[in-house]
Formats: sequence, structure tokens, C-alpha cells
Amino acid sequence: MVGAPTETDALVTFLASQDTMPWYKRKHLRMLYIIFIPTLLGVEMTSGYVNVLLLLGLQAVDSWDNYFGNPRSALLGLMSAIYSLGAILVLPVVPLICDKLGRRGGIVFGSILMLIGAAIQTASQSIAMFIISRFILGMGIPFAIVAASSLIGELSHPNQRATMGSLFNACWFIGSIVAAGTTLGTFRMVSSWAWRLPSVLQAAPSIMQIAFIFWLPESPRWLISRGRGDEAFAILAKYHAEGDMDSEFVKAEYAQIEQTLKLEVESSRTSWGDLVKTPGMRRRVLVGAFLGLATQWSGNGLTSYYLARVLETVGITDNSTRNKINLAQTCWGFINATFFALTASRFPRRWVYLTCTISMTVVFTAWTVASARFTEDGSNGASVAVVFFIFLYSPMYNVGYNALTYTFLVELFPFHVRAKGISVFQWFSRAAGFFNQFVNPIGMKEAGWKYYISYCIFLLFEVIFVYFLFPETSGRTLEELAFLYEGKEREEQQKRVQEELHAEGDGKDSHSDRPRVV
Repeated sequence: MVGAPTETDALVTFLASQDTMPWYKRKHLRMLYIIFIPTLLGVEMTSGYVNVLLLLGLQAVDSWDNYFGNPRSALLGLMSAIYSLGAILVLPVVPLICDKLGRRGGIVFGSILMLIGAAIQTASQSIAMFIISRFILGMGIPFAIVAASSLIGELSHPNQRATMGSLFNACWFIGSIVAAGTTLGTFRMVSSWAWRLPSVLQAAPSIMQIAFIFWLPESPRWLISRGRGDEAFAILAKYHAEGDMDSEFVKAEYAQIEQTLKLEVESSRTSWGDLVKTPGMRRRVLVGAFLGLATQWSGNGLTSYYLARVLETVGITDNSTRNKINLAQTCWGFINATFFALTASRFPRRWVYLTCTISMTVVFTAWTVASARFTEDGSNGASVAVVFFIFLYSPMYNVGYNALTYTFLVELFPFHVRAKGISVFQWFSRAAGFFNQFVNPIGMKEAGWKYYISYCIFLLFEVIFVYFLFPETSGRTLEELAFLYEGKEREEQQKRVQEELHAEGDGKDSHSDRPRVV
């Protein structure tokens, strides 16, 4: 149930709907979205590159395999999973940094850690050194992801917010394509530079984020929460109204943000306890935690992390062939993920997630059956069918869990707990990833195709969970969604805050001569 809309909510929604000028015809908004590429969207490029580099690319590079003694089973699982463990351990402090230093500060903090990890990995002389580098890389990425995903939602124009949030996740594939392409180009090298060169390239996105962050404005919501309303209003006017300080839309948008933040803070100290204080918050956390698990336990870990090992189980052992399939699969993922990023946000969220989970259940079950058939008779047709279902699975996953996840999370959690809410998602995602990355190689070795049955069962659970517990968040502003579950009990509080804001300064903003719209 959505909290009662105010006059300001209705005005913002109406004015946004009347604003039909395309973003690319607006100088300032166009430049803002261009700066998004190296600073915000680049964060997911880093994530995609780091994940695919080891978990797909380097496993098919003989130089890396031989240098580290052909790691398999538990050791390979540890080398992969330590990345998630680093993220798990730092996530409790991620919101503190992102809320204290601002969204831009969180991105810089995470990027510096990523640079340190990339340097150590490039210089690795032993398995222990390589594992430490992966651990540090894992520590850095959550700061950047939480800050960047929040800033995209809080800076984008309301008309493009959902699309930009969807493109954020799709950029994971750009990093993965570069990683797959790099290892395809170096895997024949006999020296250690076959894996050191791809390792050093991990630093490139983080360098771009630090270099371009100074051209990126801070979140207006964060600035207002810090009493810097004039700066926030100037940013909103510049990018949402092309510098028109008298824009009725910007005045209404500013007033809506200010009113909602005041309403949130009135009954909150922005502590971790806020996440379990009320039934509505507990439900948000439950949905966010589920998303974290589902984005890792839907079978995608097999293609995202262990494609080389999966292909081995159906008789594809040639490194050249595996690298080509890896590159083709990541390119296909980018194509369909980008398509869904531009289209999926136009549809109701629950409908898209149900489509995603049901289709994944069907495809993964077929994949499991084909794998079983190959094990029984070694049929070439079954091997080809497994590769086909791997490619078919990609759009089924991306339509929901890639295209909508961060958009949905930003809509689900109010501003005062948004960084913490996304951190909860990240914690469960990293914990599930750690488990998968450690267990998957063991499970595939010991149980073969039968291991896939556990994913089929969990996918069926996902369908049930989405159907009964996912809220609908599309078609509303972030401020309207701040009281998504609270309903009528917020009406009195909303009215009281509006009256207080009306009374302050006799209709004038307390920080300037800017008129207040409520």
C-alpha cells in the first residue's frame, strides 16, 4: 500500500508527465548523462571485468593455470569466493561512508581500494598474493556500487530515472566483454603476461571514476539532508530545468524532497535499527535480502563464474573454443541486457519479475535435462543443446534481475535508509556469491548434472516469492514511494509536516528567497 499522496506529489508527477522534451536536446542533462558513463555506469563495468577475468577468462588461460598449479575444486572455489568475502566484511561500514562523505566520496573511496587490489594482483608471485588481491578488490567494489546506484536514482530526471538505473546493471557486460576479449587475445602467450596484462587493465575503470568524478554533481537529496538546500536547488535547476531557477517543476521537486526527508527524519535517527523498526521496513529488508540471494542463486553463477568448467562437463575442452563461447556469451548478454534496460522499466515491476523467474525455471530445467542426457550417452546433440540453453538463459535472467534490480532497490528504500538497504542487498548477494563460488566447482565435480537440480528447486521458490511478496513501484516518484507500505497512518504526519513547511519563513525558503511549493 502506498502512503497517501500530497499536493506536492501530485504536482511533481503532473509536471514531469507534461515535460516531453527529449533528454538529448537538453544541453545540461545531456552532459550529465555523458558524465554518468565513466563515473557511475563505469562502476558496473569494473564489477563485470573483475568477475569475468578470473571466473571465466583466466581459467581458460594455460599460463595462469600452470603458474598457480592448476587450481581446481576447493582451491579454485576459494580463489573465486574470496572476492565476495571481502565485500561481505566491509558492507556494514559502506552506508556510513556513503552517507558521511556523500555519494561521490563513496565512489572515490571504493575506486582507490580497487586500484590497490589490481596492483597486487598484477604483481602476484604466489597463490596467497593472488588471493589477497581478490580480497581487496572485493572490499572496494561495494562502496562504489552502493554510492553509484544511489546517485543515479537521485540525480536522474524523473522521466529517465528507471532507464538509467537499468542501464547501470547492463554495463556489467561491457566489463565482462572486455575481460573475455582480453583473455582471448592473450591466452596463447607463454609468459605470465598472459594473465598479468588482463590483471593490470582492471585499474582502468577505477582511474576513470576518480578522474571524472569532479565533473559530477552531488546528490541533491544528500545535500538537502546536510542543510545545503541552495546547492541542491541549483543542481536541480541546472539539470532538470536547463538552469531555469523559476521553474515550477524544480520548485515542486525541491519541496517534495525536502518535505519527504523531514517526514522520514521525524521518526528516525537513520540507524541500522530503522531497517527493522516497523513492519513496512522489515518487509523492505526481506525483499531486498531475497533479491540479493536470487541474483546469485538462480543458476547464473554457473555461466558467470564457471562457464569453462560447465563446458567441460559436456565435452568442450578446447581452450580456443571455450574462450570464443565465453566472448560470444558475454556479447549476447550485453545486447539483450541493454535492450531490456531500455524497455523493461516501462512495464509494471511485478509483471517483469514474474516473467523473469518463470522463464528461468523452464529454461534451467531444460538445461538440466540436456546435461543429464549427455552424461548418459555422450550425445553431441545434448552438448549443443546445453550451449543453446546457456545462451537462451541469458535474456531470461537479464529481463528482471539485471534490468530492474537497482532501479527497484532505489524505489523500494526511502532516502534515509537507501544506502543501508542497498547494502543489505549487497550483503546477501555477496554471501550467496561466496557460497556459490566456493561450492559450485565442488558440486559439479562430485554430483555432475544432478547438482543443477538444487537450482531448479530454488527457481521455483523465486516464482512463489515474487508473486506473493513483491510490491509494485512503477509510475511513482521516489518521494511518493518513501511510504510504500505505511499507508493511512502516515496521512496525519504528512499533513503536519506540510503545515510546518508552509509556516516556515512565511512562505519563503529558510536558505534563500526561493518560494516554497507545497
